[in-house]
Amino acid sequence: MKSLSEIETTSKRASRAIGFSWGISEEVGKNIRLLELFGIPGIKNLNSYYKNKKDNNYYNIKIIDKNNQSEKSYCPITLGVNFLDQIKTVENFKSCTFKNIAFPILFLPFLSRASEVIGKKILCKFDEDLFLLNFNIGIFSNMIKKEFHPVAKNTEVSFLNNEDLFSEEEWKDLYKLSENTFVEETDSLKKGAAGAGLTDND
Repeated sequence: MKSLSEIETTSKRASRAIGFSWGISEEVGKNIRLLELFGIPGIKNLNSYYKNKKDNNYYNIKIIDKNNQSEKSYCPITLGVNFLDQIKTVENFKSCTFKNIAFPILFLPFLSRASEVIGKKILCKFDEDLFLLNFNIGIFSNMIKKEFHPVAKNTEVSFLNNEDLFSEEEWKDLYKLSENTFVEETDSLKKGAAGAGLTDND
């Protein structure tokens, strides 16, 4: 089994060999490492993309707008680099769309890293395939055991507001239960500074 370090280094070098700058190649290396770490076939998709790239003139987007369209498929790498660079502006759109992203799985790690930068979860929909990016800690998807498509015709990226996943009543119930562990302030505890010098083993 290949180590994550090998995966990152080889992906970086292959990206430089295909024509990307060393700076972008380093980003690709980090991304493929991330995909493989999360159990998503990064090497497979990167390899397929680079084989296709030789025969296809993919569009390199520079400015990310709320709605992005191109007759040619977007290069997922230049799209991702510029998306991440412009995330503070793009975040204000609340959501944005893209038509025709080639090998969209290679765009995912840029979204994952963007989620960490802005401190918000990001929901991405590639046609009917959903991905939830969680602060660059994990990726949840309905794509289990499915093949990733070489082109996403319609992509929607939404920035989610941070909200509790529980009701106020559920919180109060749990908090009330937690109060049973509070130390009752007796005279003896007051004299002993509420348990000073004792070992707290729950």
